[in-house]
Amino acid sequence: MPIRWRILSIAALNSAVVVVLVAMIWNGAQVLGSAWDDVRQVRESDRILALLESETGRLQNLIHRYINQPSPDLFAEILLLREAVLGTLTNRATKDPMLSGSVEELERTTDRFLNGFGELRSVQATIAKTYEEQVQGPAKDMAGLYSIIEGATGHRDALIWPSLGKSREAFTAMLVAANSYYLSLSPGAADDARRNTETIEKTIPVMIDLADNDLQRMALRRLADRTASLREGFAKLSEQLASRTDLLRNTIDASQAEAIGAIDDLSTKMRQREQKAQATFDRTLADISRRVLSIAVIFLGVILTAGVMIALSIRLPLQQLMAAMRAITLGDLDREVQGTKARDEVGAMARAVEVFRENAIAKRQTEDELRASKEKAESALLELNTAQQNLIDAERLAALGGLVAGVAHEVNNPIGISLTVASSFARRSEIFEAQLKGDGGLRRSQLEEFVQSSRDASQQLVANLQRAGELIQSFKQVAVDRSHAERRQFSLSEATDQIIASLRPVLKRSPITLQVDVPEGLLLDGYPGSYGQILTNLFLNAANHAFADGRAGTIAISARPRGADDIEISFADDGAGMTPDVQRQAFDPFFTTRRNEGGTGLGLHIVYNLVTQQLGGRMMLESKLGQGTTFRIIMPRIAKGAQSTESDGTSQWPNRTMSST
Repeated sequence: MPIRWRILSIAALNSAVVVVLVAMIWNGAQVLGSAWDDVRQVRESDRILALLESETGRLQNLIHRYINQPSPDLFAEILLLREAVLGTLTNRATKDPMLSGSVEELERTTDRFLNGFGELRSVQATIAKTYEEQVQGPAKDMAGLYSIIEGATGHRDALIWPSLGKSREAFTAMLVAANSYYLSLSPGAADDARRNTETIEKTIPVMIDLADNDLQRMALRRLADRTASLREGFAKLSEQLASRTDLLRNTIDASQAEAIGAIDDLSTKMRQREQKAQATFDRTLADISRRVLSIAVIFLGVILTAGVMIALSIRLPLQQLMAAMRAITLGDLDREVQGTKARDEVGAMARAVEVFRENAIAKRQTEDELRASKEKAESALLELNTAQQNLIDAERLAALGGLVAGVAHEVNNPIGISLTVASSFARRSEIFEAQLKGDGGLRRSQLEEFVQSSRDASQQLVANLQRAGELIQSFKQVAVDRSHAERRQFSLSEATDQIIASLRPVLKRSPITLQVDVPEGLLLDGYPGSYGQILTNLFLNAANHAFADGRAGTIAISARPRGADDIEISFADDGAGMTPDVQRQAFDPFFTTRRNEGGTGLGLHIVYNLVTQQLGGRMMLESKLGQGTTFRIIMPRIAKGAQSTESDGTSQWPNRTMSST
């Protein structure tokens, strides 16, 4: 029998089990659905009650906040929440079959609770009016009267002044206590306000007796009247605040407590009903589970028996296939695959494994050919790397050769002048010797002329030979640094001057102005030859590209300390600049914009390698087309070490260019 029919028989048994189980579950699902509907309805009703309790509690808190600090926002929020509570009672609770019998009692309690808020607002408006007209009004008048009394008192030594100060102090304390009582209903603040009012009333007769003029007496009598009005207004305010407190306690809070009590009673009934429905649901579920478990155990035994028999009919051929695959994996391609003539799926798999074995044999042959090709490619790559390194070395030697030619031309002038002066001096010496040996004798004027000409010749010889010596010494140091790449401590300013001296021939042939700003005292422990190579390549690159075709311009070289460990060197020109595409490839090897004019594309690549690898620094490029180019080099005062190389000895080339537009 094909494997698919064996598997389908197992599937048929499983389907029979599923049909039986579905029938049993469907039978019990009806009972479970009814019980679950009861549970869901009870939970929905309980959720509505919790929502009502939360909304009424929040409404009570908002009313208390509004009483303590009235504001339009709070009032609007209270109205919205009031409509939400009424909407919950009207639209949701009345439609709930479990709550419909208790909605009338909740609505009555809620209406009483909400109507009390209207009465409370009316009382609050009366309190605000009383406070403004009968407390703050007299207080403002009293403040003005105190100012009049103080103004009518001529000097601080007046007899009325101590009583006036005590009365004024009591007035200030009374205002603070009255405001505190109005805002917080503090009994202590009310007592302080009454006590300070009595103090004011007691000091007024004393001040009248001590008054110096009629203005003071008139103001004091008016002050006594306003104090009496203030005392009456404060008493009235206290009564109204007490009435508001009673209304808040007896109407708002009591109605809220009654509503919460009714909601709690309904919640208790809901929980009892939920427990009953949950018990019915659990009992039905347990009964269904027992039936399903019994049927499942019976069918499981049947399915296991059939499965073992079918598995045994498949296992042996598969083991043979696995052994064949393992042999192929281990490289034993000569072992034949068993079962390729079978007509079932295992036979098809065996034939596929046989094809796999044949492909593996072909793959082995192909890999051998690829391995030979790879060895040839690696050998060619090694030769290419060697050629690239030779090109870089040739570029460095070419730059040094250019220096040799320039310095030789510069040295030729002072040496030629010295030779001319020496020849002339030799002929003059022969003439002087002939005059000295002649019969006519030597005149004083001839001797003085010979001495003067000797002095001039010696001065010219010394000056030109010193010039030649300076050029030779500068070139010698630069050449030694370039050729030997020795590490030593050197002055950045001195090394820069030597390099500039070797570049003077190029400057004379080009209309380029050179500005150097390298302060004395910047010492580096590194490779002066590498620094010279960097500066020379940047200068020649600027002369060939930034100021091409004899264009005039300026090159500025500057250096400054950057922290305690680094030095920043800037090489800037105001030449042609670079496009963004050229900037992205500026440091790549063999990239040049003057390929047809003999450019190698290695100048900036060598600079980048020397800065980042041998000197351990960083290099950044900033350029805009038509606005010049700036190279910023940040390198440590102590070089990191020699240039790193790959295992084959070739230099590591950068794979990214650090540049910005």
